[in-house]
Amino acid sequence: MNVHHLELFYYVARHGGISAAVRKIPYGIQQPAVSGQMGKLEQDVGVKLFERSPFRLTPAGARLFAHVQPFFEGLDEVAGELRRAAQPELRIGGAEVVLRDHLPAVVQGLRADFPKLRFSLRTTGFQAEVEAWLRAGLIDVAYTPLPARVPAGLQMTRFTTLPMVLQVHRKSEIKSADELWARKRITEPLICLPENSEIVRGFFRVLKRRGVSWPQLVETTSLDLVTRYVANGDGIGLNLLVNPKAKSREVRVLPLPGFAPVTMGALWRGEATALQTAAIEGGRTYAQKVWPEQAG
Repeated sequence: MNVHHLELFYYVARHGGISAAVRKIPYGIQQPAVSGQMGKLEQDVGVKLFERSPFRLTPAGARLFAHVQPFFEGLDEVAGELRRAAQPELRIGGAEVVLRDHLPAVVQGLRADFPKLRFSLRTTGFQAEVEAWLRAGLIDVAYTPLPARVPAGLQMTRFTTLPMVLQVHRKSEIKSADELWARKRITEPLICLPENSEIVRGFFRVLKRRGVSWPQLVETTSLDLVTRYVANGDGIGLNLLVNPKAKSREVRVLPLPGFAPVTMGALWRGEATALQTAAIEGGRTYAQKVWPEQAG
C-alpha cells in the first residue's frame, strides 16, 4: 500500500468524507485527486473501504482506520520530542539563593552532555508553590528544602543538610539563642519564610517542645530578604547557613544547637527523563563538593 494513500484515507475517515477531508488536509490537494487515490487504495487492498454517500466506513475500512489512526495522530508528538531532544529545555524551580549562588555550576556541568540546553527559572520561598508547579507541569525539577515525607504524586531525593541559624543585627545585645529561650516569650519580630514552609515548621516544633512562644512573625519570600531585614534592624531572622563564608557586616549569626538541620534535595514528578536525571545527579555531585560533611 502507498503510504500517501493511507494518509489521505486517514483524513477521509477522520473527517467523514472526501470533501470534508480536503478542507482539513494541511496541504493543497483537490477533491478529484483524493477520490482517485482512494480508488487506487481500494484496488490495492481488494476491498471497499467506505460508502461515499452517505459516508460510512465499511468493516474493512474501520479496521484499517483503527490501524493507521495512532500512527498519524502521534506524528506531532513524536516531532515535538525530536525537537526537544535536539534543543532540550529544563525548567527549574527553587529558592532564589540556591538558583542564584549554586545552580550556575550545576548548569555548567549539564552543558557538557547537553550543549544546546535551554533553561528557565522560577524562584519562590513557598514550598507549597514549588509542589504545585511540579504537579501542574510548569517546572521539571525543583532544588528545595525537602519535606519529611514524599509529597503525593511527586518524587524526591536528598542532596545534603544545612543547619538552621538565627541572625541578629550586629549591635544586638543578644549573644546566643539560649538567651532567647530563657525568656519563654520572645517579643522581637521573627523574620522568616512563610509559616507553612518546612524550615519554619521544623523550627517551631522545637520551640513548642521547649515551651517557648514567638508570636510576632514577619514573613518574607526568600532567605536573602531575611538577611536584609535583619540588617535593617527589623527583627531577628531565621535562616539557613547556605554559605558559611558569605557574611553581612550588619548581621551576626547565632548557632541553633538542638535544632535538626534542613534537608535539601530535588523534587520532580513522574519518571525522570534523561535530562531530569542529569540535573538531579548534577545537584547531588555539586552538593558533595560544596558540603562534603553534610552531603549524602
